[in-house]
Amino acid sequence: VGAQRELALLSTLARSGVPTPEPLEAAAGGALGVHRGKPVALFPWVDGAIVCQARVTAAHAAAVGAALAGVHRAPVASAPPGRFERSDLEARLARAAREAPAFEPVTRAIAARLAHFAARRAHGLPSGLIHGDLFRDNVLWHGEQIAALIDFESASEGAYAYDLMVCVHAWCFGSEFDTPLVRALLAGYHAVRRLTPAERAALPVEGALAALRFATTRITDYSLRATAGQPPLRDYRRFLARLDQIEAGALDAAIATLG
Repeated sequence: VGAQRELALLSTLARSGVPTPEPLEAAAGGALGVHRGKPVALFPWVDGAIVCQARVTAAHAAAVGAALAGVHRAPVASAPPGRFERSDLEARLARAAREAPAFEPVTRAIAARLAHFAARRAHGLPSGLIHGDLFRDNVLWHGEQIAALIDFESASEGAYAYDLMVCVHAWCFGSEFDTPLVRALLAGYHAVRRLTPAERAALPVEGALAALRFATTRITDYSLRATAGQPPLRDYRRFLARLDQIEAGALDAAIATLG
């Protein structure tokens, strides 16, 4: 059921103009098959490159923002519930503290910040299908033109402002937030789907919650699985650094340009 739903979603997105490959239908009909008891599907090959952070330009950022707005505007009837709601993250943090007591101070701190920002979250923000994970490795490029958005595994129901801030985290942060990139990404999005005043006001809190989501999953998916004596492939502290900057107002000026 999940695989069939994802294929239907991708078909809808592709047919509505989102640059993502549409699943191919088999000769016998239908896009979903089975191989060794597992659901499988075929997609057309898309030639494209992934850009490293050092090579991200304002044109890249604007294009990503516009493409994400296209996802949010697509006529998707319904989306599955998310896997990273506050209760899910709290359960992950509790598990991390049990399995690795050395992480207990940081998981406790993350849980406290999660509660803090969840209490300040605006209710009733525009919502619908969100990608949830539109990082640099999920976008293929031809130069500064998007070839494809990929990996909709985390797609779910959610607030559009939250998804937008995930992209800001993913595309606009090196050692700190790059303000011109943030402005370009927000402007690219806003040009395709105008943010409401409530959404603009909510962006810092949504950004904080996104930072805490990824800090949590970096701990449970990478830090807890790292080989002893080796650093994890992805470091949760990078998202706590993003959170610190949001709390210090690093994004406020870029957000203000949307007013």
